[in-house]
Amino acid sequence: MKESIKVLDECKDIQTRKGQDYQNTHSDIQQSDYYPRGCASIFDMMNTKMLRLKSVISALEAEPKHKTNYESLEDSAKDLINYASFFVEYYRGKMQGQDINKDILNRRKK
Repeated sequence: MKESIKVLDECKDIQTRKGQDYQNTHSDIQQSDYYPRGCASIFDMMNTKMLRLKSVISALEAEPKHKTNYESLEDSAKDLINYASFFVEYYRGKMQGQDINKDILNRRKK
């Protein structure tokens, strides 16, 4: 199996496990609640992950032995993949809790 497909499988597993934490049966929070501006909110999260990647890469360029304290480059990249999938899911109108009467930016449709 191609390594990139293995990565997607790993991302799927992470997304499933995190979903069990964040949208569990004891919570009334739905996935769409995290994105009040719809795709724009998800884009903001993707941008945050890109900035994290850029920051760590800059540190590695300056100091090749730099070690992250918490989230590795791989972890950030996997999160970015999952946020990209959320973006497409929201864009398609398929996210849990998404209001079908609102557009991709969570504005009332006219």
